[in-house]
Amino acid sequence: MSEEKLNFQAEVGKILEIVVNSLYSNKEIFVRELVSNASDACDKLRYLALTAPDLAPEGGFRIDISIDEKKRSLTFADNGIGMSRDELIENLGTIARSGTTAFLESLTGDAKKDAALIGQFGVGFYASFAVAKQVDVITRRAGEEAAWKWSSDGKGAFSIDEAERDSQGTTVVVHLAKDESEYLDESRLRHIIKTYSDHIAIPIYLTSGDEESQLNSGSALWTRPRTEITDEQYKEFYHHVGHTFDDPWLTIHTKAEGKIEYATLLFIPSTQPFDLMHPDRRHRVKLFVKRVFITDECEELMPHYFRFVRGIVDSEDLPLNVSREMLQHNLLVTKIRSAVVNKLFSELKKKADKAPDEYLTFWENFGAVLKEGLYEDPSSHEKILELARFHSTASDGWTTLADYVDRMKEGQDEIYFITGDDAETLNASPQLEGFRARGVEVLLLTDPIDEFWIPTVGEFSEKRFRSVTSGGIDLGKFAVDKQEDAPEPEKADAGGLAELILRFKDALGDEIKDVRSSERLTDSAVCLVADVGDMDLHLERMLKMQGHMQVGASKRILEVNPSHPLIRRLTKLVDDPANDETVSEMAHLLVDEARIIEGEQIANPSAFTKRLNSALERGLA
Repeated sequence: MSEEKLNFQAEVGKILEIVVNSLYSNKEIFVRELVSNASDACDKLRYLALTAPDLAPEGGFRIDISIDEKKRSLTFADNGIGMSRDELIENLGTIARSGTTAFLESLTGDAKKDAALIGQFGVGFYASFAVAKQVDVITRRAGEEAAWKWSSDGKGAFSIDEAERDSQGTTVVVHLAKDESEYLDESRLRHIIKTYSDHIAIPIYLTSGDEESQLNSGSALWTRPRTEITDEQYKEFYHHVGHTFDDPWLTIHTKAEGKIEYATLLFIPSTQPFDLMHPDRRHRVKLFVKRVFITDECEELMPHYFRFVRGIVDSEDLPLNVSREMLQHNLLVTKIRSAVVNKLFSELKKKADKAPDEYLTFWENFGAVLKEGLYEDPSSHEKILELARFHSTASDGWTTLADYVDRMKEGQDEIYFITGDDAETLNASPQLEGFRARGVEVLLLTDPIDEFWIPTVGEFSEKRFRSVTSGGIDLGKFAVDKQEDAPEPEKADAGGLAELILRFKDALGDEIKDVRSSERLTDSAVCLVADVGDMDLHLERMLKMQGHMQVGASKRILEVNPSHPLIRRLTKLVDDPANDETVSEMAHLLVDEARIIEGEQIANPSAFTKRLNSALERGLA
């Protein structure tokens, strides 16, 4: 087969240019990334060799680094699992898959910040182009005879060709650019490996001339006592296992002994991975058995709502030949999962109590994901609700549910909330006017999962959750907070208001479910609410946008504010039949106004425009 030239997927030329520019102050990490990839390849083949011993390399697994000063190249070779042609194209030809645009938009030119973002997008291999004028990858998949060569100068294209390799594994040849001679220095490489990769269990050898020497201690970090491990070593292990550039926000290192023996070394990132909310994203916790890598796809090891956690779990009790199918039904894995999850909750609780400001960093990054557990895991409701933080109308910061309950008004037996896309917009909603006037606090919920966990949980501290957009809320039991000597707001005549409501009902017909006088409004003329038992407004809108519901599936109640000047003016027009058209026109305008405030689409923008222009024309007459 002749050499084939292919283009990278996505705006890769630009991304590679950004990688090079953003890593200018920390170029050496390309060594760490290539060594980590080689280590992962060996771990994966070690697992396959448990059931196919003939795939295991003679002499054991190893990573070899060699220097060629004449050719100005560095070579990283492993005898791991290798790649097929399709895997080579998929793994090295698709950069920042499903996130390229967001990646480009998030970069700012700040080297430290952008380097962290690059880590989020899983493009560590491409850090090689920060020092290379060309990178060649020669690889052969374990169990296959064919070998392939991938080559690129990082300018937007790569080539694939047939190659020769004596055994399975991967060789990466980095052809150094003119100004990158420092990486041909043996002592420089030794220092980089010692700094970043000393913990890797696969032995790393450096060949320089006729001499070969091992660079790393090769001890699994999680097997060592915590007192012997520095923060820097923990951080570098996190970089290795997580393939990321940020620092860990929280490190959890435990060893369980007794009936079940296992060790864990888990990390919570300090920044969000770019694909955190992707539906196919899985957790990043690797399962080892007696220091042998088994799988990083054991979904039973960690609940989905902890998918941001990275690290390892090493069991002494599982059999080395355990299969992924067996893991799905293994009682020991279930027990380990339960203990690990409880430990995560415990450590997060400690952080929330002892360092509340630091904890808010975690919550802002991962709170929306953790709340998925309220929907998925009934056994963890209490722990998650204790950790949850919310925006509310009572403050500009965050609050807990326990603090909300402590601040509840006398006679209040429900926790009021409103859902939407952002807290600022929700805070300005007319739905909150009556609550704010009475000093009743309302939670501002802005994560999509909020629509689903609240019906599942139902209540907190024996207080039922209640959406402020639902009908039937009795605000009359709460006194309005007002200054002394403040005049009572003027209200529309009761008879005129009743007649106006009837006229609105006639004019709007099937467009709405009902028209009622409102207690919740103080400043706005109208608002839409859901009837008791009907779906929440924001949830219905969200489902419509996702194509799960037909538009107009349910009708809403129009509430009118009897104290609003416009409503009072309209009540004085209803007695004269000559004003029927005006009243009807205003009914439709006000319904559309309420829809706009709620963020809904107007059914007939053309008719809305005509009515608005007509009303403006009368106002100017």
